[in-house]
Amino acid sequence: MHKNPYGEDLGSQDPYVALGETPQRIQTMVDGWTDAQFERSYAAGKWSARKILVHLAQTELALSTRARYALTEQGYKAQSFDQDQWLPLDEATNSRTALNAYVALRALNLGMWRRLTDAQKNRTFWHPDFGDVSAGWIAAQMAGHDIHHLKHFEQITG
Repeated sequence: MHKNPYGEDLGSQDPYVALGETPQRIQTMVDGWTDAQFERSYAAGKWSARKILVHLAQTELALSTRARYALTEQGYKAQSFDQDQWLPLDEATNSRTALNAYVALRALNLGMWRRLTDAQKNRTFWHPDFGDVSAGWIAAQMAGHDIHHLKHFEQITG
């Protein structure tokens, strides 16, 4: 199975625990930020905090949908998506809406992730960039991805 591109960010953490904790950590960190603070970036030329929140909500939609297809369709073949092509579709979304969407979608998806059997977690499908991967691999990818961006919020916060 292909290496998780966010495996280093996840480290030895349980992905199912991290999936539940990281959105709340981000939400707590940005609570009380002004609109101007959400427009700050962690580095020159990188996405602002608001755009990262839009991206997290979009990723939550895409990857959880991919998992649901993988869990319910025999022989499922995923389709790649380009985050840089997706972001402009929702780029004007305000920070609070993006944060609320991300947190709400994660709460919904946690119900699915936490109820999966080992057989479901290990159910494989084909991804054009990663080859054969599993639903559990998606969970670990999402958990590491969250932590990757949590670090950006920490840099913005200073």
